[in-house]
Amino acid sequence: MGLEEDKTKPNAVSKCSDYSIAFLLIYMICSVPPATGFSLKSCRISLNAAICTDSQLKFVPQDVPSTVTSFDLSKNQISRIQRSNFTNLTVLEDLNLHENHISKIDSGAFANLISLRKLTLNNNKLVKLGELAFDGLGNLTELRLNTNKITALSPTAFQSLTRLKLLDISQNKLETMSNLHLILQHTPQLQEFVIKTNVLRTFQSWKLTNRSLDLQALDLSHNPIRDFSVTANIFPNLTRLIIGDKFSVVPMKWDVKNRTFLRQLASLDVSGLHTSLENMEALLKTVNSSLTSLTLNNIKRSRTQLINLSCSIPTVSKLQFRSNNLRTISSYFFKPCVNVVELDLSENHIKSIDENAFTSMINLTILKLSKNKLSSVPNATQTLQNLSQLDLSNNMISTLTCQDFSSQTKLKELSLQNNSIFTLTECAFKGLVQLQILRLQSSQITDLKGAFKTSLPKLKRLHLNGNKLTAIRKGEFEGLKSLWNLSLHQNQIQILEKGCFAGLLNLTDIQLQSNGITTRTLIGPFQGLSSLKRLYLNDNHIKYFNITPLRKTPFSDLHQLEELSLHGQHHRGKSSLPSNFLQGLKRLLSFSARNSQLINLDKDTFVNTPNLERLDLSSNDLEILTPELFAPIRNLKSLYISRIAVHSLDFLTGANLNKLEFLQGRHNQYSVVSEDIIKSLPSLQYLDFKYNNFYCDCSNAWFVNWTIFSKQTQVNDAYNFSCNYPDDFKGKRLLDFDLKPCSQDINLICFASTTSMILFVMAGSFIYHFMRWQLYYAYYLFLGWLFDSKYKNKQAPHQYDAFISYNHHDEPWVIGELLPKLEGEQGWKLCLHHRDFEPGKPITENIMDAIYGSRKTICVISRRYLESEWCSREVQTASFRLFDEQKDVLILVFLEDIPTYLLSPFHRMRKLLKKQTYLSWPRAANHPEVFWENLRKALQTGNDPNEEKLQLAVIETH
Repeated sequence: MGLEEDKTKPNAVSKCSDYSIAFLLIYMICSVPPATGFSLKSCRISLNAAICTDSQLKFVPQDVPSTVTSFDLSKNQISRIQRSNFTNLTVLEDLNLHENHISKIDSGAFANLISLRKLTLNNNKLVKLGELAFDGLGNLTELRLNTNKITALSPTAFQSLTRLKLLDISQNKLETMSNLHLILQHTPQLQEFVIKTNVLRTFQSWKLTNRSLDLQALDLSHNPIRDFSVTANIFPNLTRLIIGDKFSVVPMKWDVKNRTFLRQLASLDVSGLHTSLENMEALLKTVNSSLTSLTLNNIKRSRTQLINLSCSIPTVSKLQFRSNNLRTISSYFFKPCVNVVELDLSENHIKSIDENAFTSMINLTILKLSKNKLSSVPNATQTLQNLSQLDLSNNMISTLTCQDFSSQTKLKELSLQNNSIFTLTECAFKGLVQLQILRLQSSQITDLKGAFKTSLPKLKRLHLNGNKLTAIRKGEFEGLKSLWNLSLHQNQIQILEKGCFAGLLNLTDIQLQSNGITTRTLIGPFQGLSSLKRLYLNDNHIKYFNITPLRKTPFSDLHQLEELSLHGQHHRGKSSLPSNFLQGLKRLLSFSARNSQLINLDKDTFVNTPNLERLDLSSNDLEILTPELFAPIRNLKSLYISRIAVHSLDFLTGANLNKLEFLQGRHNQYSVVSEDIIKSLPSLQYLDFKYNNFYCDCSNAWFVNWTIFSKQTQVNDAYNFSCNYPDDFKGKRLLDFDLKPCSQDINLICFASTTSMILFVMAGSFIYHFMRWQLYYAYYLFLGWLFDSKYKNKQAPHQYDAFISYNHHDEPWVIGELLPKLEGEQGWKLCLHHRDFEPGKPITENIMDAIYGSRKTICVISRRYLESEWCSREVQTASFRLFDEQKDVLILVFLEDIPTYLLSPFHRMRKLLKKQTYLSWPRAANHPEVFWENLRKALQTGNDPNEEKLQLAVIETH
């Protein structure tokens, strides 16, 4: 018909092909074995890193995924590295073999590690590095071989390390310069070379190399070097040199021929160097044009002269003078050090410092006096008005006076930990207006005495942990307006008065763990902490007897809190959590109640924490968990439920934890993990069920298979899961259980389903090839029946004599020939779509109204007509009316000669029903009136089936 452009039918061949492909894919899934997953026997995967540390491994595991970029095999018992150990790890960047028993590396053992950047082999038993030991490591930049027993190197051992930048071969037994020469000739980009604690007795540049090196740092400390000689400019870029051995008894001779050879040296450490004062003077003169940092620890003699020599170098700004047993510092000792900015005098047994000891050091900004025997803050520090960092930790200071820091207006960091201060005073920190970090931990403080009510406006971190505080009074910290972090853990706090944290508007972290805090303590202390994000209350004595809602909840004001830790509460008997305990914590991300002796949790416990991502309920006596408990926390990503005596994991199936990525459930009572449980956690990436006893029967068959082959989820230590049932399997490993008896039914189902699918595809292809047009015919008869069922009981007087069904390409013939003859001359009333269809009504309804509102339907057949879906629908609807009502209502008029193979089966079947005379338009060219007369007779034919014997009027014109 001519409603619109032709809408040809979909390509049925293409559809059939699509279905065939789908069936073949299903068959392949059933018949092809799955690829191996990544549950490892001795390792675990974390963020693309394979971690196999401390696993008593004697060989390198071969089940590590080839995609890992980091591989940690430290603290095992591997004795040999073989060529086959790392064949597939082509993207590995970091390999750690620290602390094994490795005594041999095969030639080319690392050849396939083409992406390796860092290799750690320290703390092993290597004696000799053999030929091509590091062959293939062209991208290696860091190699650590310290703490072995290496005495010799093969000429080609370092041959491939052309990009190496750091080599640590300290704590070995290298004796000769020839070994160093072998290394340096193959490592042109080496920048840091650590050779400390070997047995080198000489260091002579002409034995090392004859070219300029790119070295920037060289550590020769703890070698018994007697002769240090540089006769050529081989170190043009050297900026850091460490040399000296406090255990050496033979003096070292320093011989650098030209002062320009070390012209870039900025940092020099000669700690423990045994040499004459003349040699030391020569040494310092060699570097006095560039040196900025000088370390003189463990110097046995001539300390005053050394200080004078050191401070005479105008560029030295950092001086470390530790472990020199100074005991006292006189007013003249550091007088020459006017340019020193940082001074470290730790571990010197200093008891007294002259008041004018630092007067000349007007530029000093960092002073470290830790690990001495000072009993009070030295008055000498009061003259240092430019200090930004002062370290007085680990002394014997017992009191702080109001004048100790009053002049330190620029001080930003003050360390007083590990003293014996006992009590503070209100003015102890007067003048510290710029202080940002204050360390007072482990100083036996029992009372703060209002020390923090004023004076410290810019303090950000306050460490008071490890003291003997028992109470925090109201307004105790109200002067710390800028404080971010407050550490009060490991005290004896039992009382937190209401408003004790008042004024701390910027506080984000409070550590209150390991105190004596009880349930009563929690009433009111956290009011006003609007910025608090982390609160640690673990290892206290908090206990609630039931889940009854609290009248006043402890954290209702902490609207920004993200982490709350309550684990490890110490009290007698079991406890619960009130149902509204977490009220107000809308932004809470992490909550830990591990080891708190909880026996139950109300279903509304987490209703106030919709954003919770990490939940730790381990080591409690919960036994039963319900899906309703987890319903409010659908954003949960990590769940810890180890040691809770739970007998089943079925609660997970209804918990809707679709975002859960990490699940740990060690030491519990469940023995079966069903398919429904695992499939209820679609985002699961890491599963830890260690130390559970499993049923080794078919109830766990799916879990075993999934554990081995899952590519999404790693099951930690799965190969050590043990069986406890049946008795014959006790002590055996779960993954050793034979699944074949459990898979018989599955194999039968797979066989039956795939066989059925194959037969279905074959039958479908056969039917489509030989009977596709009949299928189309049946399809359209069905559509006709559907339409007819709507109109069958709505018979009404016919409005038209005939409905004309045609394609719009044939419209000229219909308007120019058919319409004038039938309506103009013969007087029939015809229905045409473009003239008589009701606007706005659906096309299908218009078609049905036209067919059932007309005595006859005239189908004007052409090639275009046969290709049109809407035209086919019209003729099929009329055909169904013919068959169903036994009424001769269909007239076919062919406008062109159409081969039989192009006619759809419904047209061929209609021809079988009618054996009427066929008229050819060319043969009737001299008398066309015969054609129109035959058409008139067909329209006059009644609807009685006996009248025409259900013969269809067929009129052809060409």
